[in-house]
Amino acid sequence: MAKQKLLLVTNKIYPYLPVDEPTMDKTFPQKIASYGYEVRTFMPKFGQVNERRNQLHEVIRLSGINIPINNGDHPLVIKVASLQPSRIQVYFIDNDDYFTKSAEDVDPIGSNRKDNDERIIYFAHGTADTVKKLLWDPAVVHVSGWFSALLPFYLKKKYSRESTYLKSKIIYSVLPGEVSGGLNKEFFRKLREEEFDEESVKPYESMKLDTNLLHAIAIDNSDGVIFHMPDPPRALSDRVKKLGIPVLKYSALDENGKAISEFYKQLTDEK
Repeated sequence: MAKQKLLLVTNKIYPYLPVDEPTMDKTFPQKIASYGYEVRTFMPKFGQVNERRNQLHEVIRLSGINIPINNGDHPLVIKVASLQPSRIQVYFIDNDDYFTKSAEDVDPIGSNRKDNDERIIYFAHGTADTVKKLLWDPAVVHVSGWFSALLPFYLKKKYSRESTYLKSKIIYSVLPGEVSGGLNKEFFRKLREEEFDEESVKPYESMKLDTNLLHAIAIDNSDGVIFHMPDPPRALSDRVKKLGIPVLKYSALDENGKAISEFYKQLTDEK
């Protein structure tokens, strides 16, 4: 039997950037692969990622398109490396406008940047398009952290009819961490320019422009949620409960990834 394809999309993964969350360690994709998954990982190519030490190289056939955001065209550059010793491929979404290292960054992600709304739009759009170009149809898309939180929204609202994602089950992991500067007040205007319809965007416009907004958008467009914290924000846990979607609690997580792999299976086996 062919292995099911698993797409991991995350803010950061070790060893490319330091992490606090164990499921973002380089061993996690390998552990999940041991349960019968073919795994590929996507993350932004933040400026602190050392290209030479980690042997990144550009994938010319996947690069080259422009992503228009806020009246500007931003070239999409795709780079790839392999996690050792598993040789699982990690794809990096890169762009000089959004991911170059800045002396003002308070962390490797640049969570204080004023253009974080555009950066997360770019990352979601670039990831969704690149997976399509790979002709690689994931059974499970596991999205982790606020920087990646728009991807479920894109897959459900903009790419839902694409053959690549027709059968994909989307899981969102709520991780600690915040958009420390909040989101630009023009965020929703920029989303509309991405050709999302009014019905998709309007429900969120009354919400505060912060990290929980991004979590809420991701949760609303996911088939399952994992809380990587013992006491998740009440508004988010209530949201999951109201939606009636499966949830994996923090206490259920284990070091070998078995609980998460069983969570994947629960969703992919649902009729």
